[in-house]
Amino acid sequence: MTHLDGIVKAKTKRSKRFLESREPKLIEGLKSSMIIKGGNTSETVSQALKDVYALKKPNAVLYKKKNMVRPFEDSTALEFFSKKTDCSLFLFGSHNKKRPNNLIFGRMFDFHVLDMFELGIEKFVSLKDVKKDKCPEGTKPLLVFAGELFETDREHQRLRNLLTDFFCGPRVSAVRLAGLEHVLHFTALEGKIYMRSYKVLLKKSGCRTPRIELEDMGPSFDFVMRRSHMASDDLYKTAHRQPRGVKPKKKKNISHDAFGTRFGRLHMQKQNLDKLQTRKMKGLRKRRGEETADTAETPEAKTQRTDE
Repeated sequence: MTHLDGIVKAKTKRSKRFLESREPKLIEGLKSSMIIKGGNTSETVSQALKDVYALKKPNAVLYKKKNMVRPFEDSTALEFFSKKTDCSLFLFGSHNKKRPNNLIFGRMFDFHVLDMFELGIEKFVSLKDVKKDKCPEGTKPLLVFAGELFETDREHQRLRNLLTDFFCGPRVSAVRLAGLEHVLHFTALEGKIYMRSYKVLLKKSGCRTPRIELEDMGPSFDFVMRRSHMASDDLYKTAHRQPRGVKPKKKKNISHDAFGTRFGRLHMQKQNLDKLQTRKMKGLRKRRGEETADTAETPEAKTQRTDE
């Protein structure tokens, strides 16, 4: 590849395919995540990063080497890694005396940090500590958020949006019942955030709909909110802007009710019903010599006419 006046041009077919994969698209592809280990980590943080990577595979990149990065002080290293691996989501783990067992969830917009949240691990149960069956790799999870803070507090609302972006998985048009195998449950209560991971078991119920049971499969976290960096309202609105080709065209005179029934309004010219052509039937035709009720004369009328 060559650089001419800031424009990158490909010399080979391989570099051309690489540049085409990085070009902006009308429909965004699946977001990838990079999971980074800080300069100083504990055993809890290292195992937590591995467990989150196991939930995110195969749409994640795990950095096994330590990286001296401080996201809240300088995010240039994260932006470099994001551009290198084409990842828009990141999870950074670190550990120190002031902030022990630290995880930072964040996301990028145009290879710059959009928002990030620092969560401290107070309690952690790993995947390997739960001796039960796990979900297959790449299973799309069902996300559940419980707690009033996720509805009222602005910081928790943005955190819910980030966690949804991080764990949502691939976009699908339909989901079969047997495909709902994994549930991620987040609860905001008394200043803490509880994350639980369950496997869905379909049991016999004696009818067509199976009975559903949730089995804890790990990992589980008890988080406490520490620091946060949120984008401004203007930048957040710009990040959610959609191109014109993606927005559905609004159809005139079409509305839907609460049940999804579609109603349409038709505009027609004024019709002259006198010239309306009805369907002709043999049974309605007049026969020769047959008098109708309007044209037939009564015997009294005939005698009155002869008297005159």
